[in-house]
Amino acid sequence: MRNKGRLLLLFIVTCICNACAQPGITITNRNPLLNYMGRTRQTDSATLIYWPGTSVSFSFTGSTVSVQLKDQKGTNCFYIIVDGEIQQKLRPDTTKQMYTLASGLKKALHTVQLFKLTEESAGQTWLYGFYTDGKVVASAPLKNRIQFYGNSITAGYSVDDTVGDSGSPDFFNNYYTYAAITARRFNAAYTNISKSGIGVLVSWFPVIMPELYDRIDPLDSVHKYDYTGDNTDVVVIDLFQNDSWLVKHPEHAQFKARFGTTPPSDQQITDAYKRFIQTLRIKHPQATIICTLGSMDATKEGSPWPGYIQHAVNEMHDEKALTFFFPYKRSPGHPKRKEQQAMADMLIRFISDHKLLG
Repeated sequence: MRNKGRLLLLFIVTCICNACAQPGITITNRNPLLNYMGRTRQTDSATLIYWPGTSVSFSFTGSTVSVQLKDQKGTNCFYIIVDGEIQQKLRPDTTKQMYTLASGLKKALHTVQLFKLTEESAGQTWLYGFYTDGKVVASAPLKNRIQFYGNSITAGYSVDDTVGDSGSPDFFNNYYTYAAITARRFNAAYTNISKSGIGVLVSWFPVIMPELYDRIDPLDSVHKYDYTGDNTDVVVIDLFQNDSWLVKHPEHAQFKARFGTTPPSDQQITDAYKRFIQTLRIKHPQATIICTLGSMDATKEGSPWPGYIQHAVNEMHDEKALTFFFPYKRSPGHPKRKEQQAMADMLIRFISDHKLLG
C-alpha cells in the first residue's frame, strides 16, 4: 500500500508539472488563424517547412507562448520575433520538442512569428503546433504579395559571416536579405524560392531553376505547387550568377551534362532565360515581373549577362516585365548585411518609383 501511495503521489506531481510546463490552449498546425508565408506542405499532424524566409505568425492575448518542432538535421535556424522585435535565434533538435518563444508578457494583444533563416539544404522542419495561455485573435490580412526566385544571394548565404564566406547554416540569414527587407518595407506576404548554386541553364548540381521553381518540397520532383488563382503582385528573379561561372568551366560535370563540349551561344542563353520568364508569366498572370541580376560579379563592368536578360525581356514584349540590375558590389564573397541592405534600398526605390506596391 505504501508503494502504491508513492506511485499515486508521483503521478499527481508529474501531472501538475506537465500542466505547468505547457500553456493551456493548443493551436494546431492547421488552425486557420495561423498566418503562413512561403511554400509549405501541411499534414494532419504537422506543417513541413523547407524554403528560406518561410514563416508562421499569429496574434494572441496572453503572457506566454511555445511551439512544438522537430528538425531533420538539427541545422535549421529560426528567428523568434515577438511584437516585431527579434528575441533570439532558435535551432530545433532532431527530436520532437517544445520550445518557449515568449513568457512573462503583459496580458495584452501580442504577435509572434517564427522565421526560417536557413535554406533548403539544411533540411526540413516539422511544426506541430503552438501553445499559449491566451486567446488567438484574427490578424488583418496583408495587402501586398511578393515572390522571389533566386540563388545564394536571395537565400541568405553567408549574410552573417563577418570574417569569411562560409555556407554554414550558422551564417545563413534570410531575414536580412534584400528580399525579406523589401517584403517588410511593403508589408507584403513573402515567398522565397531560392537555392545556393542554382542557375537557369546550369547549376553546380544536377537540378536547375526551371526544374525546381514549382516544387513544394525542393527534393520532390513529383508533387508540384498549385498556382491556381495566383494573386502575386510582384515577382523578382535574381538568377544567372552561377551560370556566368559554369559556362566557362567545360571540365565541370554539370557543364558536360548540360552542354557536352560546346558552351551555349549568346542566343541560347537569351532563349533559355526568356523561356523561364514566359513560364513564370503563365504561373503569375497578374504580377509585374522584375528581372534583375547582382550584386556579385555577374554585373561587373563588361559582363554580358545583364545584356542577355535585357534582350530576353525585350523579345517578350510584355509591358509588365521589367529589368533592374544591382551594381557590382566590388568586394569578395557574398553580400553581407550592409550590402544586402543597399540592394534592398535600391529595389524598394525601383518598386516605389514604378508604383508597383502600395
